[in-house]
Amino acid sequence: MIVIGSDHAGYDLKAEIIAHLTAQGIELLDAGCNGESCDYPEIAVRVTEHIKNGECDKGILICGTGIGMSMAANKVDGIRAALCSDCFSAKYTRLHNDANVLCMGARTTGPGLAAEITDIFLNTEFEGGRHQRRIDMFSEIEKK
Repeated sequence: MIVIGSDHAGYDLKAEIIAHLTAQGIELLDAGCNGESCDYPEIAVRVTEHIKNGECDKGILICGTGIGMSMAANKVDGIRAALCSDCFSAKYTRLHNDANVLCMGARTTGPGLAAEITDIFLNTEFEGGRHQRRIDMFSEIEKK
């Protein structure tokens, strides 16, 4: 299952992504917001907690630029959030970084491109191998 959340600036794009993924039969959990003004760090924590507790495999966070969401999500141990505004980044953050949260900016990425980025992110598997050593390094940094 995929968990998705946005602040008020990302709400419309979140609705577009939900429609896109639902049409593909992908099961989603909407962690808010519902269009009301809110603080993006609270939404980032909601989304990342669903990943940390094993309820969801990956998450999607959307705010105005995606920057705030990515900064907040990356404060949570075990979360590897990546801000992606192009398809190449979406592919390689999964292949090499095993990112588990996709962050996007509603004010910087249109709905068509956002849907394409989402598909690539969700359908690309982590390569492992030499990249696993670096993921393990992330865990060591979190312990400090």
